[in-house]
Amino acid sequence: MQKPRIIAIIPARYASSRFPGKLLATILGKSVLQRTYESTSSCKMLDDVIIAADDERIMSHVNEFGGRACLTSTSCLNGTERLIEALERFPEITKADIIVNVQGDEPCIASSTIEAVLGLLRDDPSQVMATAAVRITNPDDILSPSVVKCVMNQQGEALYFSRSPIPAVRPGSPPASYFQHLGIYAFRREFLLKYGTLPTTPLQIAEDLEQLKVIEAGYKIKVAHVAGSSPHVDVPEDIQKVTNWIEVTT
Repeated sequence: MQKPRIIAIIPARYASSRFPGKLLATILGKSVLQRTYESTSSCKMLDDVIIAADDERIMSHVNEFGGRACLTSTSCLNGTERLIEALERFPEITKADIIVNVQGDEPCIASSTIEAVLGLLRDDPSQVMATAAVRITNPDDILSPSVVKCVMNQQGEALYFSRSPIPAVRPGSPPASYFQHLGIYAFRREFLLKYGTLPTTPLQIAEDLEQLKVIEAGYKIKVAHVAGSSPHVDVPEDIQKVTNWIEVTT
């Protein structure tokens, strides 16, 4: 069987509402985006890594550090739309069999996390979409609506994603295992194009979680269990948190 062509696309939007230009912010001499690109490129399963930018400032910066980038429109509503536009417009991406979406604000993402997600599609042709989850160890995260929880069936397929505690926290019941969903997705090329046509669904709106429309439409999302997660950059204060994490772990 022919080896599938696997690429990573890193959506890179300049005008972040909470931290404009955050991808160009510097952490120990390198930008957030450059660190994300280099961390992603360390995954040996990938045939290519391409940044899907929406701004010439990002394009120029990527050229400066020697990365590969394509310019997409500013009208994309989210990273997945940017992936789809890149897939439709750029020949080197169109040839991919499997595409993994790595968020641009994940400067410390582990190659093992990317490999775990990609392996679910590479090893099982019946799977069309995959993501990752990590066991929650901080009790506060179980109740936090900013931490998305995930429950899976015995085959490792997502049953539901929620900002609420799932399963429910019940006094007197045995402690349950809780898993945090990580924002990394891998798609087969054909399903990524299909994904873009799926309508918005009630649960997606209720939870403000785009991936729920996949489950509501009757498709399956395979979930890789990974050992840990790394800090991402959402607000300016996160720069120091990521800096500290890098200094401790390297």
